[in-house]
Amino acid sequence: MKSLKIYMLLLAASFQLIFGQNNNNNQNKTENVKEVFSYVHFHGAPSKGKILMVASSPALSEQTGWPIGFWAAELTHPLLVFHEAGYEVELVSTNGGKLEMDSFSNPLDASGYSAHDMITLGYMQKEEFNTMLENTKKFTEVNPADYAAIFLVGGQGPMYTYKDNPELEKLFVSFYESHKPSAAVCHSTTLLLTAKKSNGELLIKGKTWTGFADSEEDFADQAVGMKIQPYRIESEARKIEGTNFKVAAPFSAYAIKDGNLITGQQQNSGTAAAKLLIESLEK
Repeated sequence: MKSLKIYMLLLAASFQLIFGQNNNNNQNKTENVKEVFSYVHFHGAPSKGKILMVASSPALSEQTGWPIGFWAAELTHPLLVFHEAGYEVELVSTNGGKLEMDSFSNPLDASGYSAHDMITLGYMQKEEFNTMLENTKKFTEVNPADYAAIFLVGGQGPMYTYKDNPELEKLFVSFYESHKPSAAVCHSTTLLLTAKKSNGELLIKGKTWTGFADSEEDFADQAVGMKIQPYRIESEARKIEGTNFKVAAPFSAYAIKDGNLITGQQQNSGTAAAKLLIESLEK
């Protein structure tokens, strides 16, 4: 009997060891599992609403003498996010008419600077996209009530066409004060340096936001061997009291949502800013 008792104890210990290991293995397997889920709008599904995107009409840089416009990735990358989330997009511009992308943002440009941008390259193959760029409305022709959100596209043009543009400021503020997601990326955030709410206060008072960084301006200036911009957004933002301007590492994807104000640091931040906008709409 004593031998049987010892045997049973050993058997119980063995079972505990085996099943304990199995439970641990199952727990480890569960801990190692990662699932990713996000909605993608399927073909033919009804639109969830319409987003207004604003881009700079062609301009001429007083610094370099180059023709300038909008940065392609800051249009196409958010555009993809909006389409996959189920929203229609209407693109308007500062003057109306045909739009031109900054040459360095064109994936087919000889510089090769944006040759990696497969999203823009893909959109450039679509007739609808090219038609959209051919003939835009001027932003003053639209009714803000028709749209769920606004997204300002950046590029070199906005430094001349957005800054001190009271009508564009009024449009952006109308979205913001209607509690609609209001986004700006890269150099389009120059609008926020002067945009005021209906009470006369700067929209960015008490806000945390971002835009093109001085370190990124340094990189761009050194790359072309001259000063590109007439002023710098970060430098000007840091002169303003009562606002919190932040930047991340140069050319990293960085976006900030503070209430219904959404900002992205530069051209690599368009997707992040667009996702924050969609997140706000889905709430």
